[in-house]
Amino acid sequence: MHELPQTLANGLTLGALYGLIAIGYTMVYGIVQLINFAHGEIYMIGGFGALTIYIWLPSGTPLLVAIPFMIIGGVIASVAVATAAERFAYRPLRTAPRLAPLITAIGLSIALQQIVWGFYPGAKQAKSFPEFHGDAFKITDNLQIQRADLFLLIAAPLCMLMLGVFVSKSRAGRAMQATAQDPDTAKLMGVNTDRIIVMAFAIGAAFAAIAAVSSGLKYGQINYEMGFIAGLKAFTAAVLGGIGNIYGAMLGGVVLGLAEALSIQYIQDIPGMDKLGGGAWANVWAFVLLILVLLVRPQGLLGERVADRA
Repeated sequence: MHELPQTLANGLTLGALYGLIAIGYTMVYGIVQLINFAHGEIYMIGGFGALTIYIWLPSGTPLLVAIPFMIIGGVIASVAVATAAERFAYRPLRTAPRLAPLITAIGLSIALQQIVWGFYPGAKQAKSFPEFHGDAFKITDNLQIQRADLFLLIAAPLCMLMLGVFVSKSRAGRAMQATAQDPDTAKLMGVNTDRIIVMAFAIGAAFAAIAAVSSGLKYGQINYEMGFIAGLKAFTAAVLGGIGNIYGAMLGGVVLGLAEALSIQYIQDIPGMDKLGGGAWANVWAFVLLILVLLVRPQGLLGERVADRA
């Protein structure tokens, strides 16, 4: 039990990372009912955009000085790709059957992976990412927080709260709510729904880029395949929390991260389950948790049940 505080902290950090990415899924789905499976690659491109800016900075630039520029570079790269995808891949299919944009999203995901693999210098292998130097912050004898984890634990809730205030208080945020509720009526009331949809893609991409920078700082490397599993888990987190709900996306990410951390640490210690624990089984137990929650509450933890119309 003396390892429990550290395990919970690790799970919370991992969950915050999933939650940041999941917000992009839930924003887009809440407005256009599209599951953007290319969002994981938007996250990956944000990491490469941030790394590119770091390489361009003068040698010896302190990391704390470089991070704001890296975030800006990653956000620009992610937002550019996401908005281009919306304009040229998804918008022409907006009135098509739902299967068409879904297949397009999967194809776009593969295409973006291969573009980075083929054209980014050295992307065929994992690329080193700058890391924080210095000792971890010791909270107690059984708990310490790495500097990269602290950055993530600050960035994730701050981004979520800023987005929540923006959506609930700003004129554009109310327009987003109106478009999500009834796009046709919103258009009749003067809302430019195309602009609102682009805004949703851009905000989700920006959060994914921040998550990519946080991941790079945490693990010390990025690669062209990093978006696949992270994107799949973030989508799982969005569904778990209640897809379409901003706070539910973060809650789902935290629950998923805690489930992974606890399963890695403890399931292998249960008699008779030593072969079902460890990091190799973390993904399995995360999806088992999702299935159990959806069996009990299909709309997710914070999702609202939608009544069937007669």
